[in-house]
Amino acid sequence: MPGVAKSRGCEACGAPLPTPSRAPSGGKAPGGRPARYCSRACRQRAFRQRTEHRAPPQAEPAGRGLPPSLDAFVGRERELSRLRTLLRSSRLLTLTGPGGVGKTRLALELAGSVRGARTGRAQWVALDSLRDGELLPQALAAALGVSERGGRAGVEALVHALSTRTMLVVLDNCEHLADACAQLAATLLSRCPRMRILATSRETLRVPGEVVFRVAELSLTPAGEDHDVAGLLRSEAVRLFLERARTSDATFELGRGEARTVAEICRRLDGLPLAIELAAGRAGSLSLTGILHGLDDQLSLLRDGSRTGPGRHRELGAAIDWSHRLLGPLERVVFRRLSVLGGGFDAEGAAAVCANGEESGDGGGDRYRYGGGDRYGGGGRDGDRYGYGDGDDVGDGSLPAGGIDHIGRHDVIGHHDVIGPHDVIGPHDIVPRTDGIGHPAPHHLVRPQQVLRVICALEAKSLIVRVRGDEPRGAARFRQLSAIRAYGMDRLAEAGELHDTWSRALDWLARQAAGAAGSGAFPDTAEGPLIEEQENLAAAVAYAASRADGRHVPLAFALARLQYRQEQLTAARALLSGVLERVQDCEDRGAALALAARSACLQDDHAAALDLAQDAVAVERAGRHPARLANALDALAAARLCRGEFSDAVAVFAECLAVVRTLGSPLDLALCRHHLAWALLQTGRAAEAERLMQECLPELEAGAPAHQLTAALHTAGAIQLAQGDLAAAERRFAEVLLKTPAGESFHALYPLEGLAMVAAERGELQRSLRLYAAAAAIRRRIDTEPEAHWWGQVEAVVARVKERVHPSGISAATAAGRRLRGARLVAYALRGTQVRSVVHGSAHDEGRGRYGAIGQPPLTGRESAVAELVAEGMTNQQIASHLGLSKSTVAGHLDRVRDKLGVRSRTQIAVRVAERPGGPESDD
Repeated sequence: MPGVAKSRGCEACGAPLPTPSRAPSGGKAPGGRPARYCSRACRQRAFRQRTEHRAPPQAEPAGRGLPPSLDAFVGRERELSRLRTLLRSSRLLTLTGPGGVGKTRLALELAGSVRGARTGRAQWVALDSLRDGELLPQALAAALGVSERGGRAGVEALVHALSTRTMLVVLDNCEHLADACAQLAATLLSRCPRMRILATSRETLRVPGEVVFRVAELSLTPAGEDHDVAGLLRSEAVRLFLERARTSDATFELGRGEARTVAEICRRLDGLPLAIELAAGRAGSLSLTGILHGLDDQLSLLRDGSRTGPGRHRELGAAIDWSHRLLGPLERVVFRRLSVLGGGFDAEGAAAVCANGEESGDGGGDRYRYGGGDRYGGGGRDGDRYGYGDGDDVGDGSLPAGGIDHIGRHDVIGHHDVIGPHDVIGPHDIVPRTDGIGHPAPHHLVRPQQVLRVICALEAKSLIVRVRGDEPRGAARFRQLSAIRAYGMDRLAEAGELHDTWSRALDWLARQAAGAAGSGAFPDTAEGPLIEEQENLAAAVAYAASRADGRHVPLAFALARLQYRQEQLTAARALLSGVLERVQDCEDRGAALALAARSACLQDDHAAALDLAQDAVAVERAGRHPARLANALDALAAARLCRGEFSDAVAVFAECLAVVRTLGSPLDLALCRHHLAWALLQTGRAAEAERLMQECLPELEAGAPAHQLTAALHTAGAIQLAQGDLAAAERRFAEVLLKTPAGESFHALYPLEGLAMVAAERGELQRSLRLYAAAAAIRRRIDTEPEAHWWGQVEAVVARVKERVHPSGISAATAAGRRLRGARLVAYALRGTQVRSVVHGSAHDEGRGRYGAIGQPPLTGRESAVAELVAEGMTNQQIASHLGLSKSTVAGHLDRVRDKLGVRSRTQIAVRVAERPGGPESDD
């Protein structure tokens, strides 16, 4: 019949399949293929029948799958998200980190999130009990259920069984079999194209294509802040502690006022998950305060973990001991000696403390050689992956290309060469040379040129960690986590090296202190290299005091200077009291008295300040050191200023200036002129003060530390304000504000108060009140008092302003000023100033070439939100927590904001936000 094709039957039920005549292909379904089924039900029925009767091409190994998770996984949400992405894009992903950081638990959680993980597509292979690397293929085959048949064994059996399978294999705890794991992983990945490997190890496998993820400690609550329960729960470490404490004791509840104790416990444990879990396990038998006090001996308290877990997870000491046993003799020596540097260290400090042998460039005297065998075969200098030839020194003492700052400077995610392009020590033991009769030579001698590469090896093995943050001197810094350091200190005592190592540390810090003390006539206010070593210096002072060591005096004096610069005045005066008791006839007595006088001045202890300063001058007049006399005279003049005795202060500063002229130091001369100018201003002699500032400012701008330069610029602004030059005064105060370091400090208060007085003189009453209120709020928060004479000027100006403003306007301006903080406050203070237009105009000019006349590209919603929070004064970490992003994502947004706005700094971003409609507080 025309229009109807020959009928065919449904392959599932036999029903006819008529094809409409309008079918475009004459008997074909609209998709182009002939219809085979009369309905979707028949199609699904046929599919099930084919699946049921299809025989597998070969038997797949069953394997052991993943071990069950017996406790809740806490935190690391961002890491898991990032790791899932990495696992999809890479075939070998290695989680590294120190023992107890949670690599195994994170790997289990990650593997469990893989599609089909619980049905055999993810297999877990625990290697902690395996000691012989040659047996690794057999152990892996047993774990995966692979049988040796048909003459195939070992690696060949694995390849035959896994070559066509889609599988994720988790190799847990690879560090003690690093060579064998690397070779096996390289073979399997090259011959099994659908296989992926997730490894956990305390050092990387260094296989081509390996992606390394450094597992960090859990996030902590910032120190020194008040914590409520809601704030605590933003810390992963605290969340883990509370979760495990409730598991240990079902009745556990966080009591009133105990939040800070929990935060402190987690900080003391460096956010290390294993340590936190073990500490939380004590919640059933100890109070939180008892746990905190028990952390003075962490390795004794943190025991009795899970009976069913690996031995290294049952107590913290066992976890660290596992890593320690994998070190060679030289690495063990350096590792334990580093434990005295609890405040961290760079390569120079580590070499000074760890090395006890002569530096030499030849290999004749070296006591060590490294076991032969590159991970991929070969030997000798060309084949050894560690860069050591047989019988040669450990390096030649030279730094890698680019300097020490290139050691370990990598993002959290890196490829297989994590340490960088430089060879490092690997897992092979160091083989001591013998003395010719079969006895190993002593292995305690360490040369300075050996230390750098051993540091790299210890960092690769996660026994020290890189300190991320500002490194003003360009030197990479490292540290040992507190539990690891406690373990190292125990090993140091066992080796009988505790006193010798501390002695080298004291010598090194004393040399650093002597160098800082010799910098100019006014060392109390000079910046020195010891600021990064303050924690080490404090520990050295305590050790030296406990042994009545003669080096205690210079070290305590150096620590007091640091504390004075940081306004830790009570601690500084306590140290100085001890120093003065010990140095009755010492040449340092005058300097100690001068520093004690300055500290007393800042604490408004005017009587003590004057007595101490007069004693300092008397001591130094009896000596023959003009620089020390100048320092004592400067302290005496400061004491006179604090007491309001301005004319006497001018006379003493003038004498100090005459002494400094004999020293031939232009910078010291400029500093002394600045001090005299400030005293002259207090007496109303502004013209003389201005001439002195014109003489000293060029020298200070060329070579003075930032805090001394900003003080001088403020003095120049105050002089111009006194002379009625409001534009020049505003420019100076604004310049000080731009040069002030980020964060709340007393350095930013004087320019803010100066700008408030300028605004008052111009009739900008609301602006004046807001700036005054913002500065006063900061003074309350950081608990600092201004100089009495300056504060009297500020208060007088503000009192006149308040007489001209309605009370409601005063309240509104005060409330608005108190809300201004951080970069938003700086942006508001700089609004309309000449400095702002000059500085940020240059940024406009730079950006104009990029974006041309069509204008700047608009910020996205997320970029705008990040910019607004920057203007609020938040850090990247705070922004990340506020928006639920990772810190690296926030940094990426900020890079794009800077590019689009054509600016460089966070302050400039805040200014741009303030310029937008609806930006920071307007002056209505």
